[in-house]
Amino acid sequence: MPQTIYDWIGLADYCCLAAVAFFGAFCSVLVWTRVGQKWFKSEEEQDAFLESIEPDLLQGDFEAVEAACEGDQRAVPMMITLGVMNRHLGYAKVKHLLTERFQRDVLAGLEKNISWITTIIKTAPMLGLFGTVVGMIGAFATLASQQSANPTELAHDINVALYTTAIGLSIAIPLVMALNAVNNRIRHMEELVGSGVTRFLEAYRVGLTRKGKKSA
Repeated sequence: MPQTIYDWIGLADYCCLAAVAFFGAFCSVLVWTRVGQKWFKSEEEQDAFLESIEPDLLQGDFEAVEAACEGDQRAVPMMITLGVMNRHLGYAKVKHLLTERFQRDVLAGLEKNISWITTIIKTAPMLGLFGTVVGMIGAFATLASQQSANPTELAHDINVALYTTAIGLSIAIPLVMALNAVNNRIRHMEELVGSGVTRFLEAYRVGLTRKGKKSA
């Protein structure tokens, strides 16, 4: 195989490594941003929001609660809106519905992007290894084709072998740390949303009972 073919393959490998690096960074930033959009900045802020709607919840004024949550795309207001809109299902079914929809509407979208980050973490070192193999094949091809190998040509092939491996690892290692940070952020979000939804359900159950007595 002509030496230029190995050069083109090495160049293609560099391009693939650059592409997966940018895509991995994009997915990491995207997940981090989306998690931030789905929860309150602090537990105190979430508690303040819940305190503002609890009196209406306890009195069974679900229309006022729905109006207070309207347009808010954070997970807790979304779950509250879903709960009051489906109050005809009863407390037990609403509780199950909220758990199911949180998993489907909030976590599933995040997990899709996380799976891409995981794929890139595995792919980048493999692309680096592929470049290493191509570089070494090119080096041996140079040795086989010339009685007295040019050290410059050999150095070029060996550089490809070493650089691609280093680049692949330099992509994967930061993404491993980024993935861990994202997963910790998601777990924190789940805990905060879980506590918020639990507090809502406690007041919601009281409101349903009072609403039922008023209707009777």
